[in-house]
Amino acid sequence: MTRPHTGRQSGLTLIELMVVVALLGVLLKLALPSYEQYVMRGHRGQARATLMQVGQWLERVATAQGTYPPVAQIPADLLKVEGSRYSVTVVTTATTFTLTATPSGRQATDACGTFRLDHTGARSQVQVAGQAVPASADECWSR
Repeated sequence: MTRPHTGRQSGLTLIELMVVVALLGVLLKLALPSYEQYVMRGHRGQARATLMQVGQWLERVATAQGTYPPVAQIPADLLKVEGSRYSVTVVTTATTFTLTATPSGRQATDACGTFRLDHTGARSQVQVAGQAVPASADECWSR
């Protein structure tokens, strides 16, 4: 015995499927840049936190010894930024230090560019060749 044909089909037509795919493409195109900025902001925060941590470590050593330690005495683990999107460099003398966090890879396009912190607590942004002009230090250090 065969069933009578009702004339009604279930499922998606090719046109409906194409509309869904197009809508997903538009949503992805709108959401992806926002997500990338969110990720960059997180890595930027990691870089700032590392600079502050190294600065505090240097101050503790200077308080105990009377001078800032040479770069060779700074533990390498202390200079690692979580996520590896920034590299930290240190320049010290007996009475001063300058810490720099330089973005690399995908982070190199970040509007905040390179972070700098010195022994006076001054926070700044540095323009590096191949990077865009950084946003203001107030903007970058507070977000």
